[in-house]
Amino acid sequence: MRRISRLTPPALLSAAALVLLTGCLGASDDAGDQDANRNADATKVELTLGSNSVKGGKNSAGATFTQDVLIPKFVEAQKAKGVDVTVKFQGDGSDDEVYKQKLSLDLSNKSGPDLINIDGIWVGEFAQAGYIKPLTDTVGDAAKVDDWDGWKQIPESVQQLGVFEGKRYGVPGGTDGRVLYFNKKLFQQAGLPADWQPKSWDEIIQAGQQLKKLSGVTPIQINAGTAMGEATSMQGVLPLLVGTGATINTDGKWLGDSPQVRQVLEFYKQIYSTGLGDPVLQREAKGRDKSFAEFAANKIGILLEGDYFWRSVVEPKEGVAKMADRDAVVGYAQIPAVKAGAGIKGQDFVSMSGGGAVAINPNTKFPQQAWELLQFMNSAEMVEAGLNGAAKITQRSDVNAKVLAGDPMLNFVASEVLRNTQYRPGLAEYPKVSAALQQATADVVGGKSVEDAAKAYQTAVEAAAGSKDKVSSN
Repeated sequence: MRRISRLTPPALLSAAALVLLTGCLGASDDAGDQDANRNADATKVELTLGSNSVKGGKNSAGATFTQDVLIPKFVEAQKAKGVDVTVKFQGDGSDDEVYKQKLSLDLSNKSGPDLINIDGIWVGEFAQAGYIKPLTDTVGDAAKVDDWDGWKQIPESVQQLGVFEGKRYGVPGGTDGRVLYFNKKLFQQAGLPADWQPKSWDEIIQAGQQLKKLSGVTPIQINAGTAMGEATSMQGVLPLLVGTGATINTDGKWLGDSPQVRQVLEFYKQIYSTGLGDPVLQREAKGRDKSFAEFAANKIGILLEGDYFWRSVVEPKEGVAKMADRDAVVGYAQIPAVKAGAGIKGQDFVSMSGGGAVAINPNTKFPQQAWELLQFMNSAEMVEAGLNGAAKITQRSDVNAKVLAGDPMLNFVASEVLRNTQYRPGLAEYPKVSAALQQATADVVGGKSVEDAAKAYQTAVEAAAGSKDKVSSN
């Protein structure tokens, strides 16, 4: 298989989003050692389709779509080919971490789902544990996998959701992207352009200084601290970090106290020690929710968030912080690198994205049929049907072009932002490293020097990695 450059919740595809396929694997079957073409000619197949979703409960839309549309359509398609497939749906509604533990236990015992839907940040961990294998190994035919026409519709940056060490372990689902939102009303009052697109961090600071002249306005909100949790990492540290030309994990080493980490912390210091940001908001338990409300009330000028903010927070009718005039007042721009060309891979603009991927259990009795279902789930027809009329970013460019045509912001993310995006590393140590990053920003916002915060971060990341040798400090 060709090498794929390594880049490292909306749900997968809103429909087949959290879909898992559980088959009758058999505890005594060491299927992983069998031929990849086992049962390829079977005309009677029994599969159980499991999901971390339940009608009327967690991820209800995904469960409903799976039971009412996806399964009947797949069974019908297989029947036309002379294959009698019985698919039973088995719903779950556990917390994500609990579900992950259940899945890990099943896979470690060579049982569990035939098709597993996993978060992108689990891919590397599952691959290293041997729970999943490259698709070409499980299906047994590299050409069959690599020649699937669906890959042409999934941007290479988005494919990284299912990639580990250059190999495809799964097909990615829907994704998202981070941008800088800005309030055009406040920008106009501050003498700033309605088509603002900063090309450096300095230009963000300059805009903040103009906004600071407005009474009762917080110029800039970039998530910081531990109270914000993972939102600090995804809507703050990580997109800024890739804007310095670095990633949090490169070639198996975590980035420690380094010039790039200090650049990020210096930027936080600029914002929160000069009155451009609200330090108190970063420490509040509901600080992120409060930032949403303040932006909607025209009290925050610039805010770094994902497209979730546009479609679910300030959405005029159903949003949690409704803005009736959203389309006219809310502007959006790409996140610039620290300066032009300084981003990862020499990029001018950067972003971070989330999402998941569906992989095939290497222990399945029916690898060929599982591959057929995986393709079917990710066909243009099923991806669009899974949206059920909603405007969300899917993994497929052809579907996005169709369903996002009436939403300029989401189309902007799908067509412009995703080409520059990165993903979190799918490694077991990541949550602890993320927590260390959050603490480092909390230290700086709380008044510590960048030097002291960076040194404390170094100690924390070494502990998270389990060894100094797994941390790079340049």
